[in-house]
Amino acid sequence: MGLFSLFKKPDQPRPDQAPDPLGDDDAARLAANSETARQHQQARQREIARATAMKIDAIESAMAFDIFNEPEPAWGSQRQRPARSGGADADAPGELPTTLLLRDDDLPQAAVAAQSAPVVEEIAILYANGQSAAAEQMLTDSIAAGAGQDRTVWWMLFDLYQADGRQERFDNLSIDYVSTFETSPPSWRAAAGPAAGAPGWAGVTPTTTFSGVLGDHIAGRLEDLLRLADRHPVLRLEFQRVTDIEAPACWLLLDALRRLQAQQRELILVGAAELAAQIRAGIAIGRPDDTEGPWLLLLELLQLLNREKEFEETGMDYCVTFEVSPPSFAAPHKVAMAPAQHAPASPDRFMLPAVMETQLGALLPAIDHYAGQYRTIVFDCSRLLRIDYPAAIGLHACLQPLAAAGRKIEFRDVNHLVTALLRLLGYADIARLYPHKY
Repeated sequence: MGLFSLFKKPDQPRPDQAPDPLGDDDAARLAANSETARQHQQARQREIARATAMKIDAIESAMAFDIFNEPEPAWGSQRQRPARSGGADADAPGELPTTLLLRDDDLPQAAVAAQSAPVVEEIAILYANGQSAAAEQMLTDSIAAGAGQDRTVWWMLFDLYQADGRQERFDNLSIDYVSTFETSPPSWRAAAGPAAGAPGWAGVTPTTTFSGVLGDHIAGRLEDLLRLADRHPVLRLEFQRVTDIEAPACWLLLDALRRLQAQQRELILVGAAELAAQIRAGIAIGRPDDTEGPWLLLLELLQLLNREKEFEETGMDYCVTFEVSPPSFAAPHKVAMAPAQHAPASPDRFMLPAVMETQLGALLPAIDHYAGQYRTIVFDCSRLLRIDYPAAIGLHACLQPLAAAGRKIEFRDVNHLVTALLRLLGYADIARLYPHKY
C-alpha cells in the first residue's frame, strides 16, 4: 500500500446513487458524540474564563497594592480650600468643600443607559409584581441580544439569583461576566437570616461606629452595645474608620461579638474584612510572646465573614504559635456584611423588611416616628429583596411631604431590581438612592 493511500478518502457514492441510510444505532451514536463534543467545548470555555478571572484578580490586587498602599487620611484631615472672597456661594469659614465630603465611590450611581432603560423598567415592574421567572427571561434575553453592555442588566440578574438563593446560576453568570467585561465578577453574599425569626420585621437599626485606635477605652461603648441588644433584634457595627487595635481591645471586642452571637442577634458588619486585615498585619507565626487576643479576634472575624478555608489556615498558624488546639469553625448565625462607605457616619438606620407588599400597615407610623427623631432619614435596604408597585407608591406618598419640608432622605444598600423601580416612580426627586456596589 502506498503512503498516500493511507489518507485516501473513502469511496464516494455516485451522483445517481443515494447514500446508505444511517441505522438507529449509528444515528444515536452520532447524536451522543455531538452532544459530548458540545459539553467538552463548553467546559473548556468555562475553564478558560476561570483562568482569565484568576489572572485579572491577581493583576488588580497588584495594582491596588501599588496605588493604594498609603493609609487613607482620617476624616477631616484633608487640606481645606481657602474661602473665596465675596460672592453668595463662598464656602463658609472652616467648612470642607462639598467635593471632599463625599468621595466618588460614595455618590449615587448613575441611572441605566438610555438604550436599555425601557427594558430595565419593564423588568423592574415584572419583578415587583412577583413575576420572577418572566423577569429572569427578559434579563437573559437582553444580555444575549447585546444589551448586556449596560452592566445594570447584569447586576439586576445577579441580584435576582441572590434573592432566590440560586448560587450555581450566580456562579455561571459570573464566568460570563468575566468574559464580557474582563474584570472581576461580583461575589456571592448569602443573605442574613431574618431578625428574630420574623421576615417582616422592620425598625431602627442602632449603629455603633468605632474609629481611630481602639484600646481598653471601648469597654463602655461595648457595654452600651450589649444593652441595646436586649431591646433590638438587629445591630449595625461599623469598623471602617479603625486605624489600629490594641490587644486589650481585641479581648473586649471578642467577648462582645461572642455574646451577641450567643443571643442570636442579627449583625450587620461594616469594614469587618478591613479590620481582620489590620489584625493580621500585626501578628506573626511563631511569636508566642504576643497575647492570644488578636489571634482569637481574627479567627472570630473570619468566622463571621464565613471564610472557612482562611479560618482553617489561620487556625493552624495559631496552633503552631501557641501550641494549643485552635477553635473549631462554625457557620455564622444571622450575620450580613455591608460595604464600607466614606461618607460621615450616618444616624441609626431604619431597616426595611425583606418584602414590602400592598398595604404597609404599621410600617408607615413606625417610619413617621423615626423621622421625628432624626434630621436625616436613612433607610437600610440590605435585607429588602422586593417591593411591589402599590407599596412603592404608598411609601413615596409618605416621604414626599418630608422631602418638601427640606428633610434629607437616603436609601442605602438597595438591590438593583428595587433601585430600577424606585427610579421609575420618581424616588430620585425626593431621595438619594445608593444601590449596593458590585
